[in-house]
Amino acid sequence: MKNINHFICSILLTCLSVMLIACGSTATQIKPQQTVTIDKGFQAQTSPVPAVPTYRCGAWSSNNAPGSFSTIIIYAKITKDIKGVAGANAQAVAHFRGNDVPLGKQAVSDAGGYVSFTLPLQGRQPRGVPTTVDVSFNVAGTNIACTPAFFTPQ
Repeated sequence: MKNINHFICSILLTCLSVMLIACGSTATQIKPQQTVTIDKGFQAQTSPVPAVPTYRCGAWSSNNAPGSFSTIIIYAKITKDIKGVAGANAQAVAHFRGNDVPLGKQAVSDAGGYVSFTLPLQGRQPRGVPTTVDVSFNVAGTNIACTPAFFTPQ
């Protein structure tokens, strides 16, 4: 009986050894990657950061989703070196699907650089169709175009 147990143990150990060898590592060596170098003159090739413009302006609508027959206000502001510009003449034009509509007389910016224009929509733009309004200022003979205002009648 002792011999049989010894025999069974040796068979089990042999099977276990064969299984461990069969499950051996199949990993392969990774080839080293090429080293990347950056030429020191690389930064000299990039474009310079643009200068901040002296004058900046933007326009916006009092309501971005007005009714088709609403009256809205178009606001704009002009700045010089981040301070509002007083006394600048401004003009605005609404671009509807069928035509362009100038918005009244020129407005003159207040001490904070703000102007406003009243815009009665009068159903001139179909519902769901975006509309833009261009505003520009004239400062010392130079025309400065603002980022446009926009709205979409509902």
